[in-house]
Amino acid sequence: MTLDDTTAMQRAIAASRRALAAGNRPYGAVLLSPEGRLLHEACNRQETDADDTAHAELVLVREAQARLGRDALRGATVFASGEPCAMCAGAMFWAGVRRIVWAASNPLMAELLGGELLGGELLPARCADVLAGSRPPVLVEGPLLEREAAEVLRQARPAP
Repeated sequence: MTLDDTTAMQRAIAASRRALAAGNRPYGAVLLSPEGRLLHEACNRQETDADDTAHAELVLVREAQARLGRDALRGATVFASGEPCAMCAGAMFWAGVRRIVWAASNPLMAELLGGELLGGELLPARCADVLAGSRPPVLVEGPLLEREAAEVLRQARPAP
């Protein structure tokens, strides 16, 4: 199955809903081949796996490499429901991902989730800044469908 950018991001946002329903932070990611073929989808699993590094993008990279082999990520695109953190940006670079598209920006996620859901911890590095100057370069694009991603993030907020 080949997907366009909007459809791929809709799938990443749907994965963020599944993560939230499972008791995790509301993030999802989708991997497309350089030709636009759907390779893998993943959800954040920090809570269910008791692993602070189980962000959706890292789960995606780990599972895709285990299932498809390391070469499957070379030149691929990752669609993330939230702008990837520095850890995830680096992991995707080292895995060979050459394009990253995100929905909700780090500033928006901090505004919507900030203190309550994240325990006050924020790593405000922007994905494009982390990957600036990388060789080979990684194209970072966003936001795409930010309003839709924000709706899921709002559902994660504790009631006042």
